[in-house]
Amino acid sequence: MAQKAGPLAGMRVIELAHIMSGPVCGMMLADMGADVIKVEKVPGGDDSRRFAPIMAHGESASFMIVNRNKRGIALNLKTAGGREVLQRLLAGADVVTENYRKGTMEKLGMGYDVLKAMNPGLIYCAISGYGRSGPLADKAGFDLIAQGMSGLMSMTGEPGQAPIKAGSPVTDINAGILAALGICAAYAEKQRTGRGQMVDTSLFEAGLQQMYWAFANYFADGTVLPKLGSANPTSAPYQAFRTLDGWINVGAANQSNYERLVDVLGMSQLASDARFSTNAARMANRAALVEVLGARLAQKTTAEWLDEFDAIGLPCGPVLDVPQVATHEQTLARGMVVESDHPLAGRTRGIGLPIHFSAGDEPDGAKEKQEPMPRSRPAPLYGEHTRAVLREYGFDDERIDALVTEGAVLAHDAQRAAV
Repeated sequence: MAQKAGPLAGMRVIELAHIMSGPVCGMMLADMGADVIKVEKVPGGDDSRRFAPIMAHGESASFMIVNRNKRGIALNLKTAGGREVLQRLLAGADVVTENYRKGTMEKLGMGYDVLKAMNPGLIYCAISGYGRSGPLADKAGFDLIAQGMSGLMSMTGEPGQAPIKAGSPVTDINAGILAALGICAAYAEKQRTGRGQMVDTSLFEAGLQQMYWAFANYFADGTVLPKLGSANPTSAPYQAFRTLDGWINVGAANQSNYERLVDVLGMSQLASDARFSTNAARMANRAALVEVLGARLAQKTTAEWLDEFDAIGLPCGPVLDVPQVATHEQTLARGMVVESDHPLAGRTRGIGLPIHFSAGDEPDGAKEKQEPMPRSRPAPLYGEHTRAVLREYGFDDERIDALVTEGAVLAHDAQRAAV
């Protein structure tokens, strides 16, 4: 199946990263056209291959969701042969990504200084728990820990509750996005200068970045925002309300939207009520406002309120669960569910690239169309592309067989048609 080249076509990426933050970064680059070669460890491969849910023939859905569009090889970096292969790959790469604990690459003899001397144009991206500097640089990091240390858990949930982690591993995912952004910036500079550089980000900083408004309050006057559930610390009403059959988010965050809201609710008197007439008053009397509005919103279904609110342009939306989001018309219209045929797990679905580019090949005068970068290669089998990649990098079949025999590489010899 023919695919668009993508804006990053020509970028060569060696992914040494595992589990989530690094693989998210690599998948974004691959979705945009980069040739990403995922290097998995021997034995075992990426640890996420053992994460639930496990699908047909032992394939992990958790692994497949963040590793599409990559080629996969398997190396034992504790062997001389495995390190020889990796060094050859890195000598010709534009980018290497890793999310090992600090010092791991140095122990392999492939720290940044060594690789920079070997390949001055190499962009070395390190994702860690806390970054490459500071007192915690040597400490391992995980999403749960980063959410707690960045302040996210201190303000997530309802008042009086124990600390609550966001349902999604937001620091893992955001660190991958930040890494991809940093790589693209470094790659743009490389196009001008020919020089590579270190790109360094962390789960801790990925969590801190989510706290802009919390720190705006604290830096301004020392205010520490409390837990507010779904409510907003700067305006009201801006939160979820229970309806007759579910929940609805109402975004009446400015005066005009507030007045439209109370009008459509048949409660126009609230616009002039001194307790609620301005945003400052509404914030001071939020509990009373939520009680009044909540009683009214509970009288109709979510769909009924959405129809009425949409008719007047009031920002609103349902609170959907995962199955509802997966089949929502907007999700599908934006190409955010992508399918591929995995040789073992069968037809699989994933989350599409959330960045859209114009097609770029319309005739002069044609209306420019926005569309995602559709690609269809599923996540690689363990060691699936080992032989093909090694051949590309100058290893002949005899040498590859020797590397397999000595346990330096693992090659999955099952073949499938390229997509």
